[in-house]
Amino acid sequence: MYYLSEDLFFPPVHLAHSSGIVGFGGDLSPERLQLAYNSGIFPWFEDGEPITWWSPNPRMVLFLDELIISKSMRNVLNRKLFRVTFNQNFREIISNCQNVKRDGQNGTWITNDMIEAYCKLNELGIAKSVEVWQDDELVGGLYGVDLGHIFCGESMFSLVSNASKVAFIALVNQLKNENYKLLDCQVYNSHLESLGCREIERDEFMNILRNHF
Repeated sequence: MYYLSEDLFFPPVHLAHSSGIVGFGGDLSPERLQLAYNSGIFPWFEDGEPITWWSPNPRMVLFLDELIISKSMRNVLNRKLFRVTFNQNFREIISNCQNVKRDGQNGTWITNDMIEAYCKLNELGIAKSVEVWQDDELVGGLYGVDLGHIFCGESMFSLVSNASKVAFIALVNQLKNENYKLLDCQVYNSHLESLGCREIERDEFMNILRNHF
């Protein structure tokens, strides 16, 4: 296990523990976060724990052409029940992701320090959000880190049924239009799988991350 100092450094991801943990410590400065994401690494920890850096193997991703939109979801989209905006209310999106209740979880990994760190990334144009509105009320959305060829999704929320799916689909369509390689979803969950995401080997993910020209 690596314990990071103030130096801007991460060990190579192939040295990660079998759990996916790359190391502990360091800080959440914009410079370190940018280095982390460009190195295939992201922070994930709970309040009161040391900053923990991860690069899981396998990695959950969506190849954009593999997006699955169910018949019922197509009906929702065709009815135009929601309005979608991009990068208009980043702080409100990440705050809702922190506060929304999730099945099987007692709390959230999005600490107040994480919110401030990602809001700084948003000010730099690196972290971005998708907002979903219903009758001018924010009802869902997501945020993540934009690497220019890969979008690293961090978290999403819904206050009404299907709102987060609408955000996800809108993001994928935008990424396809801008010729992104894939959407990084980090770790497996069944909801993401239902949308077409799948696990790939970390080496394959790292090759895509590094070879983007």
